Amino acid sequence: MSIDRKACSKKLLELWGDNAVHQASDYLADDYVNHQFPDAAGGTSSKSLSEWKALVSDFHEGFSDVKMEVLLQVAEGDYVCSRWRMTATNTGAFRDANSTGKTTTWTGVHTDHYEGDKLVESWVEWDKSSWLEGLGL
Repeated sequence: MSIDRKACSKKLLELWGDNAVHQASDYLADDYVNHQFPDAAGGTSSKSLSEWKALVSDFHEGFSDVKMEVLLQVAEGDYVCSRWRMTATNTGAFRDANSTGKTTTWTGVHTDHYEGDKLVESWVEWDKSSWLEGLGL
């Protein structure tokens, strides 16, 4: 029985927002790769499954009241594209920045590639400018 890939992609985004990516292993291939543009440190990056889980954990150490909302999804073949909006309050240090105490909202797009019932690769593009502006940085 095959999975509902749109539902799977939505669930993974919700797990990200809930800091529950430890529950994501059922959906992700062991060699999953997450490509970020931009990444939070600037530039681009590609993260393995363990690096991606660490990124989510680090984010949640610096941000609380995280709300992830999936706005739109389109699926074609082995791909699912999800447009999302995230809101979070910066209540702790994140990367090299101290807490601002501000709430920020930004949007992004995930394009997920599946092989069978497992997500093997994601490409993430997000509005870093809106994120930084909301933080007053």
